[in-house]
Amino acid sequence: MAEKPVWEQIGSGFVQHYYQQFDSDRTKLADIYSLPFQTIQHSITAQDHHPTPDSCVMSMVMGQLKADQDQVMGFQQVFLLKNIDNKWVCTNDMFRLALHNFGA
Repeated sequence: MAEKPVWEQIGSGFVQHYYQQFDSDRTKLADIYSLPFQTIQHSITAQDHHPTPDSCVMSMVMGQLKADQDQVMGFQQVFLLKNIDNKWVCTNDMFRLALHNFGA
């Protein structure tokens, strides 16, 4: 089986590190987020990674999360990763809870 393309390796490595860090010690993410909950757990169900024309990697993640005593909720998140000074950093991040009110 052929080795994964480099953007798949970069994107998958980032997603694994990001959510592991978010779930275990999110205080390390405090510089970029205001996080009002005490506990959270993510379950990643799908992820896709693609190169961009300017040598970045775009990663899209789908999954479920549970914060504190709230119900399990679906979410989607997109990251734009860029290599700066030989380190991959997240330059853009879009997050959306998959909440729907079909009874309204």
